[in-house]
Amino acid sequence: MNAKTYPFPILVVDDEPAILEVMSANLEKKYDVHTAQTGQEALTLNDENEYAAIILDYNLPDIDGMTVLSHVVKADGDAIVIMITAHGTIEMAVESMKAGAFNYLVKPINYDEMGLLVEKAIEHHKILTELLDLRKQIDSGLEMDNIIGQSKKMLKIYEKVKVVAESDATVLIRGETGTGKELVARAIHRNSPRRNKNFVRINCAAIPETLLEAELFGYERGAFTGAVAQRIGKFERADGGTIYLDEIGEISPAMQAKLLRVLQEGEFDRMGGNQTIQVDTRIVATTNRDLEAAIKEGAFRIDLFYRLNVIPIVIPPLREREEDIALLANHFINKFSKKNNKDIKGLSPAVMATLMQHNWPGNVRELENVIERTVVLTQNNRIESIDLSLSGSNGQFVNIGGQDATFQFAKKKVVEAFETHYLSQLLKKHKGNISASAKEASLDYKNFHNKLKKYQIKRSRFE
Repeated sequence: MNAKTYPFPILVVDDEPAILEVMSANLEKKYDVHTAQTGQEALTLNDENEYAAIILDYNLPDIDGMTVLSHVVKADGDAIVIMITAHGTIEMAVESMKAGAFNYLVKPINYDEMGLLVEKAIEHHKILTELLDLRKQIDSGLEMDNIIGQSKKMLKIYEKVKVVAESDATVLIRGETGTGKELVARAIHRNSPRRNKNFVRINCAAIPETLLEAELFGYERGAFTGAVAQRIGKFERADGGTIYLDEIGEISPAMQAKLLRVLQEGEFDRMGGNQTIQVDTRIVATTNRDLEAAIKEGAFRIDLFYRLNVIPIVIPPLREREEDIALLANHFINKFSKKNNKDIKGLSPAVMATLMQHNWPGNVRELENVIERTVVLTQNNRIESIDLSLSGSNGQFVNIGGQDATFQFAKKKVVEAFETHYLSQLLKKHKGNISASAKEASLDYKNFHNKLKKYQIKRSRFE
């Protein structure tokens, strides 16, 4: 990288002029370098400039390096600071990492190592700058309904929500269980011209087929035994607003045909009624099912799929946006600390490493569940340990859809969670080798591969 083409300088802080001169000379070959010999001078320069990285000595004549680090990180949570510590004081370096330092160097300085660390810091700064630029492109007034994430994949979803919300187009949101599909659906509604009308939610998989039609379209008095009065259905309640059809892939062929009519004509009949009801309702549907496979099996209508899939949005699983894990974890720590009247400030590096290594089959919902339980049980003001084995059966998180879930729906969710976890563990063990994994599972290669596709498990993550 050429210093003339990179717009942000590097700040080097050390009270020993000879060391400061040598460090600067090494870095000036590639970068624009600013220097300071005191903590106060470093803070003044940091207030006046944006630095790609700061190399900061622990021992300074006026303010110690940890105090300077604390001020810098407080002023800019994304500041990239490399601490310098004397030989034999590694514990200080570790403490600086806990306080927000990017990395550390030990005196006497290995200048090749310093060069590599600065290169990594510059690349990290570039990524943060690109994310910030992308975020600035998104209207600051966009209501994202508590969706947390700064990864490139999530920022692109925010951008898509902004564009899609202005239209009336039907949206199909896809993604694994627990990724936040409903939050995205609500964000689309809240940023749309329909925001002042109803957002009506229905879980299509949790309601028996015999009752689903009545829930969606309503019924007239006397339509069936027990129908003692007229009832307005979900579509009518959502007139002028948005109806959110969760788990759309689970509805029966008969219901698919009736839903297709609403999508095509904007009309339906109440059960037992003779009057056609016209509605102006935007449809946002979600599914974690492979609808293309369901079409091939004859379980899902292709014409309905095309009507639903006008605007597709795919929510990535948490394991594919690792950069959001720390952000989400701290968000949930703050949320549940307030809820439980606790003052928990954060978690240890060891716990964070554990969270980063976990596969998260239950995605954001699993992480929220884990953090809530940990906050309730933690007695200290920082989380020093975490138990992921209680996330669900065999260490995995299982969400069965709430109290209204039918037995079949709940069973399906448990099976899906087990299979996702089991397949992922096999691929991890065999480093992405499908043949070896299938052999150990006693499944033929094609069956194993189809399951990976069904659960959107990519072998490349385990290679």
